[in-house]
Amino acid sequence: MSKNRKVFLIDDDEIHNFLCESVIRGQHFADTINSYLWAEDALENLTQLVSEAPEDFPEIIFLDINMPGMDGWEFIEEYQKLPSEVTKGCLLFVLSSAVDKNDILHARNLSEVNDFFSKPLTPDILNIISEHYPMP
Repeated sequence: MSKNRKVFLIDDDEIHNFLCESVIRGQHFADTINSYLWAEDALENLTQLVSEAPEDFPEIIFLDINMPGMDGWEFIEEYQKLPSEVTKGCLLFVLSSAVDKNDILHARNLSEVNDFFSKPLTPDILNIISEHYPMP
């Protein structure tokens, strides 16, 4: 499995983030994992990285859809405004418990979203990402 430099987890469920971190670490999938309970905080950090340290922009983002405050769709709208020369090096995956087929279709039709996976994050999902989504 290829190892990534930095992964962002954006999910309002603290236990889910803890479990995701455990799976990512257990599979040696990333050097650094940043977890966010609020999409606004993640977006603020990404915006700061764009201006101050674009080389530290994450290679992978796992994003939940249903969150209080800024939800996943609103996050993607704001993410689209970030410079493409920075975001092109990042893979964005929706990781959600949503089973609404319209949500899945909508996510997969957004150019910024590489794929939609159902929770929980598993070693199999990380293997799929490693095998089918080479880093840009």
